[in-house]
Amino acid sequence: MRALKGQVQHYDWGSTDAIPAILGIRPDGTPWAEYWLGAHPKAPSTLPDGTPLDQWLTHHPDELGAASREVFGDRLPFLLKILSADHALSIQAHPSRKQAEKGFAAENKAGVPLNAPDRIFRDDWPKPEMIVALTDFDALCGFRDPSLSVVLLSGLGEVDGLNEVLAPLSHNGGLATLVAAVLSGDGDVTAVVEGVVSASRAYLNDGADEDVRSLATTAVELWEDHPGDPSILVALLMNRVRLAPGQQIHLGAGTMHAYLSGTGVEIMANSDNVLRGGLTSKYVDVKALLDHANMTPEPCVAEYAEQVSSGIGRYRTEFPEFRLWELKSHDDTLALPAAELGRILLVTEGQLVAHWGTTNCELSSGQSAWLSAGDKVMVSGQGRGFLASAGIGAP
Repeated sequence: MRALKGQVQHYDWGSTDAIPAILGIRPDGTPWAEYWLGAHPKAPSTLPDGTPLDQWLTHHPDELGAASREVFGDRLPFLLKILSADHALSIQAHPSRKQAEKGFAAENKAGVPLNAPDRIFRDDWPKPEMIVALTDFDALCGFRDPSLSVVLLSGLGEVDGLNEVLAPLSHNGGLATLVAAVLSGDGDVTAVVEGVVSASRAYLNDGADEDVRSLATTAVELWEDHPGDPSILVALLMNRVRLAPGQQIHLGAGTMHAYLSGTGVEIMANSDNVLRGGLTSKYVDVKALLDHANMTPEPCVAEYAEQVSSGIGRYRTEFPEFRLWELKSHDDTLALPAAELGRILLVTEGQLVAHWGTTNCELSSGQSAWLSAGDKVMVSGQGRGFLASAGIGAP
């Protein structure tokens, strides 16, 4: 068991104060979007002597655990983050493992440089992910039924050109047709979106239907962050969900999503593969997005952790790359699960003490530790934390 220090990412959509508050650091006025814990080569966490975790694991792969090495090789399969958004992230989807392997090989064969702005597959890994809310957290995930989207948009009142733009939704496969048209810049979609935003502002003054108000809020918020962006219409076809603290959503291959605002703990497969679908100045490959995104309506359901023992809850996922537990204050000392795997322990509130043999490691809010496979660690104290591991083996 060793203390672990993460790496901050200062993306412009980030909050200026939430992550510094968790870490116990004075804000410096810059956006602190993410705090990374893991062995990602772009920003690996470091051990107390300054050794990057990815380098350490290269020389000590047994710390990952035999079961993880058998499936993923000598690589930590997950990346744990604290994420805090004041502005919307891009609409995006991620590939399956088979799609990533095929796409990565094809771009390599075509000679597309790994750092090219139009490169889609940066590696051959999938990128499922999960976000657990620490505060109220708003997100878009998956498409709602197109007929319901038509009803909600119509609830805003008359908008010039909107019925014509939405016409494909009355046909089979119309959702993909509409998304392709919007993202390809076909027609005067921007003027229609501007009309939708104006109608949304008016509806928020005196409109009563809560579902229409939610859609109107999304339109106005996104226009403020991305004025003139036609992909706002794609966002308005998606489910909006608000997570209460402790709730999660998990996103498999192909699920379109965008985080809007709030602070949470995110865990994902250790990959950089992103297919963007709007709300971004970065490259959007419409054909590739439609080839990989799920255009079938799907619900977005928020879930709490399932209690597996006193003080320990496990978040439900089906992904082999990661598993996440929630740890809460408890009078007893808690035995941490998954001792056969390498794990990361993160404290987000209060203080927890990790006990391993004769070693005691006090972890305050924002502090973390690397737990090697075979380390049978107990925790005590008055705090809240999270434990991350690979998602293989016994749950």
